Amino acid sequence: MRIRHLALLLALSASLVFAQRPQRPKLPGEDWVQLFNGKDLTGWTEIGKEKWIVDNGAIHGQAISKEYGYLKTVKNYKDFHMSIRFKCEGDGNSGVFFHSEFKPGTPSITQGLQFEVDCRIGQHTGGIYGDGRQWIVWPSPENETVVRNDEWNEYLLKVEGNHYVSRLNGVVMIDFTDPNPKSFDGAISLQLHSGGTGNMRFKDIWIRDLSKRDEAPKP
Repeated sequence: MRIRHLALLLALSASLVFAQRPQRPKLPGEDWVQLFNGKDLTGWTEIGKEKWIVDNGAIHGQAISKEYGYLKTVKNYKDFHMSIRFKCEGDGNSGVFFHSEFKPGTPSITQGLQFEVDCRIGQHTGGIYGDGRQWIVWPSPENETVVRNDEWNEYLLKVEGNHYVSRLNGVVMIDFTDPNPKSFDGAISLQLHSGGTGNMRFKDIWIRDLSKRDEAPKP
């Protein structure tokens, strides 16, 4: 009986020590989390009148009007690494916006830049556009044919302060430090361009949130 009690005490002590041990912080590379669960649009908000559904494990965006449409994250991100796969099923233009905000109740974007998505050759997929500044930077001419039409494309996007990197299908498209950034924080938004021809699919969306914000001072 004493042996049994001793064993129970040792087990209890070990469990208490383990419970009190602080959790090891995740190391770089262990901190990727899913931004899209493959089942529904939890964590995302529709902006505008376009159609966003989940079909066969992918987000399917379809233009049903001639206006802009967006699917934005509920959470805001300052700095991040993002991995996403996209497929163009039409000739419409799209993009992955970051630091985005909208005029309430409308698809009118008030701030944010986008990593371009357009599967037509020569449309600068991988470049940066927006914030009322039009084109900020686009890929070298020899990289304009890296994008694949009607196939899944692998896109890796990095935003760290004013330093932006895009990698498309294993090729670095831009590695750019913006000398005059205008937006610094906001949602990530998938876009359907105006015109009524957008037909895009997105899947396998993962993110490393590297954002660091100053905590509000305690009263």
